[in-house]
Amino acid sequence: MEQVDHLVVGAGMSGLSYAVAIRDEARARGRGDPSVLVVERDHEPGGYCKTIVKDGFVWDYSGHFFHFKHSEIEAWLRERMPGQDVRTVVKRSFIRYAGRDIDFPFQKNIHQLPHDEFIACLYDFVFRDERAPRGSFLQMVHARFGASIAEKFLVPYNEKLYATDLDALDEDAMGRFFPHADLKDIVRNMRHPDPSSYNATFTYPRGGAIEYVRAFLRELDASPRASLSLGEQLVDIDLKKRVATTTKRTIGYGALVTSAPLPSVLEAAHVEHAREVFTWNKVLVFNLGFDDKGPRDVHWTYFPDRARRFYRVGNYDNIMGDPRMSLYVEIGARADETLDIDAERARVLDDLRAEGFVTTQRLVAEHHVVMNPAYVHITKGSLAETARTKALLEEGAVHPVGRYGGWTYCSIEDNIVETRALAARLSA
Repeated sequence: MEQVDHLVVGAGMSGLSYAVAIRDEARARGRGDPSVLVVERDHEPGGYCKTIVKDGFVWDYSGHFFHFKHSEIEAWLRERMPGQDVRTVVKRSFIRYAGRDIDFPFQKNIHQLPHDEFIACLYDFVFRDERAPRGSFLQMVHARFGASIAEKFLVPYNEKLYATDLDALDEDAMGRFFPHADLKDIVRNMRHPDPSSYNATFTYPRGGAIEYVRAFLRELDASPRASLSLGEQLVDIDLKKRVATTTKRTIGYGALVTSAPLPSVLEAAHVEHAREVFTWNKVLVFNLGFDDKGPRDVHWTYFPDRARRFYRVGNYDNIMGDPRMSLYVEIGARADETLDIDAERARVLDDLRAEGFVTTQRLVAEHHVVMNPAYVHITKGSLAETARTKALLEEGAVHPVGRYGGWTYCSIEDNIVETRALAARLSA
């Protein structure tokens, strides 16, 4: 049986970040490099940060744009991306509503709606019942913004995204990523537009999101006691003996850090849990390349209209300044929903034509992927069960991290911050 100091399950951003961070922590404490083994069930690293290059187009599995709050993390990554053209972009995003583009976020820009709808939104906002219950996401958006803002955008858009009953989601299901606004914000925005949000500025490399993954891989390759094994899946964890079994071997570990979906880790570790509280959606992503330019000066557009199949469309070409339209189109679906890819693609193209994204352009390249899980459903039940079961896992030195390991809503930068903090704690 092999023995390693740190076994890392998952070679996405979270796992690779931890593998590098634990080495750096050990070196900083003068202990030398620990032994680190990263296992990944796929045959290439990156997780959902994979990039596809096809017929001159560069696409990710979905739009993975980095919104850095920590300048030192951005600098660290850029130093390890030699020669890469990394663009820093001020976001231009809109909500397509009733044939017009409303600046994002909707609740701060209701003055851009048709006059009667603006009055309805403003009236419902001012005279909303602030004492109304807020225990669910659905109740929260009604209580905070009133019926009109909720039903014109916040409810239909998020129903399309999460593919679930919003009344089942916790009120804080989106955490800091949900754009709040008060009356002063709404009125001020009428005269002084303020597009600020958590992702108002983002960076993106010409080579795609995989370049961030490669930055970590370069560091991993430079660690003499670290290794990466692809095509190797976690099968079983013995928490008492601190032994993991994969499809290739048995491994004793000092610490096991995993970004795999929490329910699958609990199954592997034989931890009793309420399976029914862990639910999620899946997202079908179409990456579409066309022979000519389309809309300009827009990076992504949100679609609350239930008549449109997609909830969001992003323009890679406007980020990189390319002469041909390059889109990613996202469709939310239930985890158990059967998707007819050909029919979905035809529907998407029809909807893009109806919305004016496609006029005379011809589709010349295409890629699609189904991300399952995509967005986890954060409910009161999942929050309680996540906290309880993670404590049980940690007793056996198993540490779930990331969006799926932690069963949470977070950014990729959040994953890097989290895994660096975990490395510091385990090294102390």
